[in-house]
Amino acid sequence: MIQMKNILDRILNGEQLTREEMREILVGITREEYPAEQVTALLTGIQMRGISVNELLGLRDGILETGVPVPLDVDRYIDVVGTGGDRKNTFNISTTSCFVIAGAGYKVAKHGNYASTSASGASNVIARHGIKFSSDIDKLNRSINECGIVYLHAQLFARAMKYVGPIRKALPFPTCFNLLGPIVNPSQPACQLLGVATLDQMRLYNSVYQQIGIDYGIVHGIDGYDEISLTGDFKVQTNSYERVFSPAELGLHIARPEELQAGASEEEAAAIFDAVLENRCLPAQKEIVMANAAFGIQVLERGQKSIEECLGIARESIESGRAFRTFKKFVELNS
Repeated sequence: MIQMKNILDRILNGEQLTREEMREILVGITREEYPAEQVTALLTGIQMRGISVNELLGLRDGILETGVPVPLDVDRYIDVVGTGGDRKNTFNISTTSCFVIAGAGYKVAKHGNYASTSASGASNVIARHGIKFSSDIDKLNRSINECGIVYLHAQLFARAMKYVGPIRKALPFPTCFNLLGPIVNPSQPACQLLGVATLDQMRLYNSVYQQIGIDYGIVHGIDGYDEISLTGDFKVQTNSYERVFSPAELGLHIARPEELQAGASEEEAAAIFDAVLENRCLPAQKEIVMANAAFGIQVLERGQKSIEECLGIARESIESGRAFRTFKKFVELNS
């Protein structure tokens, strides 16, 4: 057992922990080896100096080791997720994009949770449609095989999170655990599209993904959105390129911030989700989802398709009705 007092001394001196030390600490927390005061001090110290790549990877290792694994029997699939915390209260862009990608014939394992800073998180909008969250591996495999998408509700799989939940809730600031959600999908997909709220987060996750060794795309709205918002230019970083795009160069329109709003309730957010999949939404909402889905498709295609081709695939998924039919089948399988 690692002695937390020694760890706290090192953190106060500005030292970084190794990946293995951080993994051991996480496992120790789940075994309730440390008093809450020491865990609080640990999280506060790391937050004040900033987390390192190896520390974040160590926490990830511990979460996956102590959690429930989800072995999916499909070869290549993607998760599309945002870090959250941009406080923009956007509609469920990542979740909607997942159904557009699945509607285009690709496989998706969406990992998500209830909202913490917006009106509706992924689990809120999914549950609102009558979905029963499950950790039954046979049922999860049936979903991804028969309709191309499976939903993994985080609370069923990351057992360690319940041990730090009360501490995180009591602290007035986000902790390193806020950074873990996007990288602890229990099925461990080989592809991921991640939206981040800051360029610092983009640099951090780029290093993390290189260490994990997956195909990835990281997107960031220059005006502070943790997704491609089309409210202005956005930056994309993948295994093979790093560049800034403007909506106009992709043949898309600039969106107004109010066109991204989720509204004030789960009900309003779910109505937008439905409207996009049914192709009866605002043009800006449709283009935003198309753009995020397109960059996810490009990751799945290992960068072999141009973003213009991928945008066409995403548009066709919505306009042909395939995205909506995929969602209806998903509801049928998972209710």
